[in-house]
Amino acid sequence: MSDTINSPLPRQVADAYVDALVALDPVTGTYLGVKESSSKLPDTSPAGQEALAELARETLARLDEAERRPGADSDIERRCARLLRERLTAELAVHEAEEGLRTVSNLHSPVHSVRSVFTLTPTETEEDWSAVAERLRAVPAALRGYRESLALGLERKLYGGPRATATFVEQLTEWSDMDGQGHGWFEDFAAQGPDALRAELDEAARAATAAVVDLRDWMRAVYAPAVEGAPDIVGRERYARWVRYFNGTSLDLNEAYAYGWSEYHRLLGEMKAEAEKVLPGAETPWVALAHLDEHGTHIEGVDETRAWLQGLMDEAIDALDGTHFELAERVRKVESRIAPPGSAAAPYYTGPSADFSRPGRTWLPTMGQTRFPVYDLVSTWYHEGVPGHHLQLAQWTHVAEDLSRYQATVGMVSANAEGWALYAERLMDELGFLTDPERRLGYLDAQMMRAVRVIIDIGMHLELEIPADSPFHPGERWTPELAQEFFGAHSSRPADFVESELTRYLSMAGQAIGYKLGERAWLRGRENARKRHGDAFDAKAWHMAALSQGPLGLDDLVDELSRL
Repeated sequence: MSDTINSPLPRQVADAYVDALVALDPVTGTYLGVKESSSKLPDTSPAGQEALAELARETLARLDEAERRPGADSDIERRCARLLRERLTAELAVHEAEEGLRTVSNLHSPVHSVRSVFTLTPTETEEDWSAVAERLRAVPAALRGYRESLALGLERKLYGGPRATATFVEQLTEWSDMDGQGHGWFEDFAAQGPDALRAELDEAARAATAAVVDLRDWMRAVYAPAVEGAPDIVGRERYARWVRYFNGTSLDLNEAYAYGWSEYHRLLGEMKAEAEKVLPGAETPWVALAHLDEHGTHIEGVDETRAWLQGLMDEAIDALDGTHFELAERVRKVESRIAPPGSAAAPYYTGPSADFSRPGRTWLPTMGQTRFPVYDLVSTWYHEGVPGHHLQLAQWTHVAEDLSRYQATVGMVSANAEGWALYAERLMDELGFLTDPERRLGYLDAQMMRAVRVIIDIGMHLELEIPADSPFHPGERWTPELAQEFFGAHSSRPADFVESELTRYLSMAGQAIGYKLGERAWLRGRENARKRHGDAFDAKAWHMAALSQGPLGLDDLVDELSRL
């Protein structure tokens, strides 16, 4: 009995897990603002993957004991324990299926993590840059470990998708030669460092670029031919596993597929009505959106666009704080940035460090463009910035002491976060921020993209039949080719974006459906809470309580939101 009394509570177990995780994964450490991580990179080999899995197993065993301790049944401990168990169990299922031996993607792989972490590594002092140099020297070992994992996957006939492989090879080529002169991304990054460390930084950056070239050559000469003819889709068993990983729940996939189609039909009707205001007589909403590409409101210049997006987020904070949210001063700060060359096509967000010394940031990939239509920016920045990802993830960081470091950071459930961000777009529409037809049609177009994601992500990976009432190939079974055609026909996005997105869905099965299904969970939770409280329902209080409870899987999310 005394051992149980003296054992840690679930939140303590969760925080001990974060400490151990940072020791094994310095990339996570950098995201959390741990200075000691700045000079290191993780072991991406099979042995490194197994070390992470063993940590998860040990943590689950400690959690079993912690849940028996007096006080473990309080709401705050119970939520943390529920999340930690669900997340680690889902991660172990992915590991034990050896998915880490075939992780090839245009967005989500150890190599992408290695590159992107440099954009978050502190670079303010000479000491910081000395750590950067050491981290650059660690790049070759990290890339060799990744190659070792993929090589073992080939031995075991666990293949990454050919399409993702081809795209990844193209990315490695770009990262190794940014200017056609053999000057790579790491060298560009190192060039920002101080003159006192110039020789050291340049040498380390050249070695990092050489490692990228070596990996690219092996991928092109060995890996790509080996996986040629392998399916890009994952099938029902692997798909269900990844859905659990990204969404924190075991979904009824057929019901979710039907829901995607119902949202498609609803949104198409709204888009047609809004398109008529933009371009009367337009044959389709996307004809009206194409008209806006040429004749709509635009921002000219990359720097000007970054500044305009900063202003959009600042305006949203000023309008929402005190009315629909109650924001701490440090949560109010968010920075607009331009994504580094070689990024995937979609905008993204990175959260603040644990002490807010690095604020939350939104990132715009320019894809070589210098002119940006407003209709395509506004709801996207409500999603990525305010009141979307930034308000949720920064609030988690702000209340981390009331939650746990785990809940506030690495315990995130993708569908929870993406669902909130899509809910945030809808909230801004509900609050009247999208009365301009251009902006509202852009918002509906973004909503349609999320509904299409549900349809094609589930449809192509499970090879489902297209319904009889579909205007597109009714009765046929989904393939990646049909999915790309369908996406392209129902999106204002350019062809290279559509292609990048399809590669993402194929290499991150089950992730893309979380936006729309997560939004549905948030809407259900709000509606249930509103019914409970009646006229006394306080949207500001509900929003802040909802944002302060930390991440949960979708089933648990609806339950907890309904109680607030």
